[in-house]
Amino acid sequence: MAVQLLMATVAAGPVALPGCPEACGNVTVPYPFGFRPGCFQRNFNLTCDETHHPPRLFLGDGVEVDSISLSEGTVRVQRSILRSYENMTRPQSLGFGAAWPAAAWPGQNTGVRLAVSTEHNVFVVTGCSLVAYLIAQETVTSNGDGANVGACAALCNFGIPDPGHTSCSGIGCCRTTISQSLAAYGVQFNRLGGTPFGAAHPFGAAFMVDRGWFTGTNIAAVQSATYQDLGNYANVTSVPTVLEWWLDVEADRDLLVRDLGSESGWRCISLNSVALNVSNNYGAVSCNCSNGYEGNPHIVNGCQDIDECLQPDVCQNGTCTNMPGTYQCSVKKSASRLPGLITIIAISAGFGIVFSLLGISKITNKFKQRRAKNLRRKFFKKNHGLLLQQLISSNQDIAERMRIFSLEELDQATNKFDHNRILGGGGHGTVYKGILSDQRIVAIKKAKIVVQREIDQFINEVVILSQTNHRNVVKLFGCCLETEVPLLVYEFISNRTLSFHLHGQSENPLSWKDRLRIALETARAIAYLHSAASISVYHRDIKCANILLTDTLTSKVSDFGASRSIAIDETGILTAVQGTHGYLDPEYYYTSRLTEKSDVYSFGVILAELLTRVTPVFRSHSSEVTSLASHFVSLIRDNRLIDILDTQIVEEGGAEDAEVVARLAEACLSLKGEERPTMRQVETTLEDVQNSIVNLSSQITRVNWNAINDQSYKENKGGEGTRLYSLEKEFIQSSEIPR
Repeated sequence: MAVQLLMATVAAGPVALPGCPEACGNVTVPYPFGFRPGCFQRNFNLTCDETHHPPRLFLGDGVEVDSISLSEGTVRVQRSILRSYENMTRPQSLGFGAAWPAAAWPGQNTGVRLAVSTEHNVFVVTGCSLVAYLIAQETVTSNGDGANVGACAALCNFGIPDPGHTSCSGIGCCRTTISQSLAAYGVQFNRLGGTPFGAAHPFGAAFMVDRGWFTGTNIAAVQSATYQDLGNYANVTSVPTVLEWWLDVEADRDLLVRDLGSESGWRCISLNSVALNVSNNYGAVSCNCSNGYEGNPHIVNGCQDIDECLQPDVCQNGTCTNMPGTYQCSVKKSASRLPGLITIIAISAGFGIVFSLLGISKITNKFKQRRAKNLRRKFFKKNHGLLLQQLISSNQDIAERMRIFSLEELDQATNKFDHNRILGGGGHGTVYKGILSDQRIVAIKKAKIVVQREIDQFINEVVILSQTNHRNVVKLFGCCLETEVPLLVYEFISNRTLSFHLHGQSENPLSWKDRLRIALETARAIAYLHSAASISVYHRDIKCANILLTDTLTSKVSDFGASRSIAIDETGILTAVQGTHGYLDPEYYYTSRLTEKSDVYSFGVILAELLTRVTPVFRSHSSEVTSLASHFVSLIRDNRLIDILDTQIVEEGGAEDAEVVARLAEACLSLKGEERPTMRQVETTLEDVQNSIVNLSSQITRVNWNAINDQSYKENKGGEGTRLYSLEKEFIQSSEIPR
């Protein structure tokens, strides 16, 4: 009743596009969804089967839709229960249709964004002495292995449990949360003893289900269906599952409008709407009407004002006036209350005069200034400002390269962080263009999210860049520690990223000569970080988006927030896996052991991008998400480099040199870190190619990288640079230990 009353207060707004049906049977179909040509956004098409009475709505391969919610960004569907009496020696697919693929990786702008909601659903297993593993579908190998994202075991004490049980707590029925939101999963059944589940146990099932629906009698009905004979599963054949959906800022640009004042940087196409970032999905947003408005934000003028005055008891003792997005209550005036009102006004005016005479505004301003100063001092201490000051003062070399800025200086440099000064940014922060008092143009990174991990990453970047001095590493001029999250001040790099120039966004594609030089400069920077800097550094997030280019196309390695410094006698460290999909070292991913060869693998992906101009993760002709690294290595080993080599390189006569670089990339992309070259060896090979002294016939054979004598590398690793063990180590440890 309350919902009907609220809807009655909203002016009739459009649900679908003009001339398009708004429902299929009992299911409302709001735009961007639709089932007739011209009535849906690309990749949001559904199927309305009108042979049923009433008609039924489907997505993908026969997955029936129960409802679609614009405000919550969800689709509720019916999904068949996966029975265990089938041949379960390999994982069985539990997905939601070929037309609705798994959520694309960052940078992939094809396909609808759709995934199982981890908030609304649980993974359930019913049966006897049965364990089922929920596996990320895209990680399943030819051997049936894959990354587990959930597991549940159903036990039996004495025979088959009573199917009338209305609880699911482990005896005959088990439920657990889902750790990763995907659109497709694999399910592997096993006996609790570990052997594959088969005909010896003829009953059991697994499914993902809406946790709000899976209660009481519904639990009993599902268990009853599971424990019946093989041929009689008529009681329950499917369960409701809640899926999340969203828009992509690139693929669905026609439904979004740029709004630099919002958190996401976008708003929806309708006025009086907002676009919110979707967590854990880069470039994904969810549209909603602003407070005080209701309707469809994906349609022009789809968000209509709510007339709150039509709701009961809005203004109990006054008159309600509806206003755009809100309402106002005015007190009813009466003759009996007028003298009292005049008295109140007179007293208030008198107090106002008194406060003015006492200079209350000056006192208030003084308190505000003192409070702001104390807050800045608190943040400065919290962000290890005193320790950093001591480190700078004790090292003349660091003191000449960087300084600690005050918040007032950076406010002045950015015109109080004006929106017109924004250079770019993502879900974690914004980069502003600033002009310092000495007329230097700088880039100032300001984080949005106030989390301890973000603060630690900023401080980690200060530690590393303050002790790094290389022409191909972005320079850190200093930082400001007087805000909750430190502000970093870098040199201004004007020509955007290598990713921008490689992947079709630049009007002037990079020549092969420029690509080779950029690769060499980047290799030199990474080799310097590994072996020549005063503190050896593993970058941990080498990718094209973190390589900036100057106007002369000189490369600058940037973004050291995830980097780790390494002691001189260490070859690797165990750490939580962090990086970017498509560039991540498989050995590091599975072992959590970070070594210098992890950066070598990521650099191998960059070499492959420079040779092919293909993104690290792309969709093949069969619409499957494919890794560039594995695809590239496969073609190289089949002597089919020409099938993927950028035609521009061939036209410029660089095919022979490209063959050498391709073999180098293959070595860098070896699955075993010990088989990869060091960055010093990579640098030497690229120098030979650039100097045109490479003998092609000897280079295209498999290089035994472990046999190369890298004496200079060992000498640099062992002796170059002075290490300030006292202050530097104390500062690094203080930034890495959680507070």
